[in-house]
Amino acid sequence: MKTRLTELLGIKHPIVLSGMSWISVPKMVAAVSNAGGLGILATGPFDAEQTRKAIREIKSLTDKPFGTNATLLFPGAADNARVALEEKVPVINFSLGKGDWIVKAAHEYGGKVIATVVNHRHAKRAQDYGCDALLVTGHEAAAHGGDATTFCLIPTIASVVDIPIIAAGGIGDGRGLAAAIALGAEGAAMGTRLMTTQESPLHDNYKKLSIEKGTYDTVYSKRFDGLGCRVLDTKGARDAIRQGMNLKKMFEALPNSVDIANQLHLPYFKLFIGVMLSGWKNAIQLAYMANAFKSIRIATENGDVKNGVLPVGQVTGLINDNPTVKQVIERTVKEAEEIAGVLAQKANIATSAKPAAKKTAAKPRTAAKKPAARKTTAKPKEKK
Repeated sequence: MKTRLTELLGIKHPIVLSGMSWISVPKMVAAVSNAGGLGILATGPFDAEQTRKAIREIKSLTDKPFGTNATLLFPGAADNARVALEEKVPVINFSLGKGDWIVKAAHEYGGKVIATVVNHRHAKRAQDYGCDALLVTGHEAAAHGGDATTFCLIPTIASVVDIPIIAAGGIGDGRGLAAAIALGAEGAAMGTRLMTTQESPLHDNYKKLSIEKGTYDTVYSKRFDGLGCRVLDTKGARDAIRQGMNLKKMFEALPNSVDIANQLHLPYFKLFIGVMLSGWKNAIQLAYMANAFKSIRIATENGDVKNGVLPVGQVTGLINDNPTVKQVIERTVKEAEEIAGVLAQKANIATSAKPAAKKTAAKPRTAAKKPAARKTTAKPKEKK
């Protein structure tokens, strides 16, 4: 299936693996790219050297285009983006920050840049400073979807930008891909669907839950990581959302932030001072993130269904198997192409049927207006 996105990125299929922490690791990224899609490495849990090592591992596993992401709100994210630029990664995806400097540097070596956005204002701004495409995230999506649903958000943004759009949120099969293209997108991101595959590092406990849970088994709240975030409905998720950022959670954030500093090889004192100087609101946001990182990690890596929390989209209700990445991508594209053919056939039938319907409907109206019909109803005059 060819779209503007496949032509832009040099990929076979218009399907993207979202950059999900502890899921979108090098082997998973390479599996998606080798299957004809675009895998995006999640760099959130990495420091600069870990990012460099992961990028080089991907290069050893595939010769196909791939990407890395940078959530610019996170500590160390800008350094990770710089490493991706130094390594001349074909595609860089950024979110939660201004990436004009990334665009400029990537374009110097022929790289492409995709901005993740949730509203038309940010979409227009990203296009204005040179982004090559947009990853537009609807309310149904895992983690940080916007307030608008995919069905309304995609055409809204498609109406105000000219660059290709990747639709994210609510897409788990060929029906979703075909719908996304009909709405104005050029491809689809399938994070939740692809995390339940054989190559995915997601713990089997959560793969099993993703298959068992339905469309209504997710929770959306700002009280998990400080942003609007959709996660699987579990006891751990309910507890985290109920508590929010109370005093207990604030104390928990301290050792959790130490773990993050160690993981990113950042001096903790420097990180702590930097966070506090950034303002109280930002400090609370990063405290939320510290706790959320731990909850997501123990879900993904340890399979802890009691305390762990896993971001998933509502599309989890469409997942009923654990296939390979290649099987997911190929059957999704095949189904989308079949649906496009059926829709074209339906449109042709409807178009060809319209003239005949008008012609047959016009005959009775013409006959009713004949003068002879009115004469038969006239009464004879009386003789005097």
